[in-house]
Amino acid sequence: MDRFQAMTVFVRVVESGSFSAAARLMHLGQPAVSKAVAQLERQLGVQLLLRSAHGLTPTDAGQRYFERVARIVSDAEEADAAARDSTFSLQGRLRVAIPTTFGRIQIVPRLGEFLKKHPRLQMDIELDDRRVDLMAEGIDVAIRVGPLNDSTMIAKRLGSGKRSVIATPRYLGTSLPLETPEDLTLHQAVTYARDNGVRYKFRQQEREMSAVLSPRLNLSAAEGIRAAVLADLGLTIAADLMFQSELERGTVVRCLADWSLPPVDLWVVYPSGRLTNAKARAFSDFVAGVVGELETVSRSMC
Repeated sequence: MDRFQAMTVFVRVVESGSFSAAARLMHLGQPAVSKAVAQLERQLGVQLLLRSAHGLTPTDAGQRYFERVARIVSDAEEADAAARDSTFSLQGRLRVAIPTTFGRIQIVPRLGEFLKKHPRLQMDIELDDRRVDLMAEGIDVAIRVGPLNDSTMIAKRLGSGKRSVIATPRYLGTSLPLETPEDLTLHQAVTYARDNGVRYKFRQQEREMSAVLSPRLNLSAAEGIRAAVLADLGLTIAADLMFQSELERGTVVRCLADWSLPPVDLWVVYPSGRLTNAKARAFSDFVAGVVGELETVSRSMC
């Protein structure tokens, strides 16, 4: 078995979790699969898999090797399929990282159409508010909301989202009046811990004013901010897309609606140092379409 075939076997073993499952997927005998992995281990001089009564798991070296080799195998399969058929469907595994709330509210519910278009595609989605290290964690493509602080990534701006001061009617009914940005200091705020002390710049025609929130609660994740605001614990400054359905229903409202804040940018980022694969590009186009829809809805609600 040549080197590329052995690499493909190793990828299938890790993905399926066993030699027997990989053998069935590849229509090979189990001894041939075991021999291919052993051949790779001899050539590399490292153990790639830990074998136990509970199954197979990659060693640290095996995991690093898998993350690199899986992309090579996937790109080769895409190239073969594209050469045979210009209308080929994507296949293999796509690893994506998306901020938790944006992914849960805006992306995951819309994935059906994307997956239906590519029935042979498998997706691993990391929903996390932290800035995932794409290279270290084997991520093919990530969505970022807000400013980009890592200049080593390959980035493409997808669009922007309106930001507002958001609160529930119940909270506003029991709090002090909120007529100008200066009044924000009199209110209980729910904020990101990383944004504590941020000065927000408001604009009303030619008039500008800045304000700093007085946080009662600092939270590390957008899901916590949503929960706190919906529990009437205070107001927040957030992208409207975080509260889109609640804004439509009137569960929350925009405050200081005649003042505007700079919008929040949405980006797609890829690991630097390697070519972007077709699966990542297709997913980027899919998310760009979602963002375009969100911008249209946001304009209609203003």
